[in-house]
Amino acid sequence: MIPKGKLIAIGGAEDKGTDKDLFAVHKNNPNYSELSVLKRIVDEAGGKHAHIEVVTTASSIPGEVWRNYLNAFTKLGCTKVFHMRIRKVKDAEQEDVLERLKSCQLIMFSGGNQSKITSVFSGTEFFKTLKSRYEHENFVITGTSAGAMAMSHVMISDGNAAYSLLKGEVKNATGLGFVEDVIIDSHVNKRGRFTRLAQMVALHPSLTGVGLGEDTGVIITKTDELEVIGSGAVMIVDGSHIVYNNIKTIKDGSPISLEDLRVHILQKGNLYNCKTKKITV
Repeated sequence: MIPKGKLIAIGGAEDKGTDKDLFAVHKNNPNYSELSVLKRIVDEAGGKHAHIEVVTTASSIPGEVWRNYLNAFTKLGCTKVFHMRIRKVKDAEQEDVLERLKSCQLIMFSGGNQSKITSVFSGTEFFKTLKSRYEHENFVITGTSAGAMAMSHVMISDGNAAYSLLKGEVKNATGLGFVEDVIIDSHVNKRGRFTRLAQMVALHPSLTGVGLGEDTGVIITKTDELEVIGSGAVMIVDGSHIVYNNIKTIKDGSPISLEDLRVHILQKGNLYNCKTKKITV
């Protein structure tokens, strides 16, 4: 089915209006403006009076992460911003948490460890409600860094970028599965993760690799239409044209070899359709 809701996947380090050094970095970047990614999220959810819930399950410092988002959303004029401090499965099953999930317009998963998100929420009533609202309502699910990576069915769970062109050095697991046809990686610029995504696309060439830069994201509608937002770049890794791929025949630890792996680099306002493989600039 075509969901009525939207997914917003962010590459991490989205501007929260607290880093005064960002102006020097972005002074010549016309795509940068303070809090722009978070402002777009709020707009998609219906504006500053939308009910927003921030889920910090992935983070090892949930209190600090929550305060940063509360300050940022408050700067944008938001008046209904709340913290879902969910650490265990039983926390997600509490009646008041489920009621808040049913009444909010936007839920945002913070960064941290994506495997914590899947281990806590998979199979729960919380997850079933979340998925149902995404499928049947004009509802927004946002994730940043680990929260973005957990959105897809195939999820990168681990992998050192320095060794990621060696078979087996990038691990994958089952994500939340809101979107089936893409696989998402975050911090691709600063942490050099393009090759992690390349190995995942080599393993799953029918999937579109989406590599998100910092302070940058994609709005996913109808599961396959992507719009780039933010100040940086998004890498699209397309394996549908691969004519040679040795990853199924080599042993773990051996370097992979690919012919005709296609890569596109998109900026704010560019659109990409994962089915047609077409870019609208």
